[in-house]
Amino acid sequence: MSTTLWIIIAGAIATYLTRIGGHLVISRFENIHPRVEAGLNAVPAAVLTTLVAPAALGGGPAEWAALIVAGLVSLRSGLMAMFLAGAVVLVLARQFAG
Repeated sequence: MSTTLWIIIAGAIATYLTRIGGHLVISRFENIHPRVEAGLNAVPAAVLTTLVAPAALGGGPAEWAALIVAGLVSLRSGLMAMFLAGAVVLVLARQFAG
């Protein structure tokens, strides 16, 4: 097997162990403290921020247009529509605006 395949397998195993480990630790508690629950509820927003921030800070006009359209669509539609609208605008802006 190639080195790349071994890296992919190792990454998949590490990801699985991390996720199942967190689930096993949390499942041992009967009651979860409200602060812990609030922290866990904040994780999706934190992950989304880490994905959007580099594009917002280092991007050009195409990335800014996609972020603005995605933000506007998110006010009216769901998550999938937001991602699709942003992706379509990004692809079209990069294709036609350079």
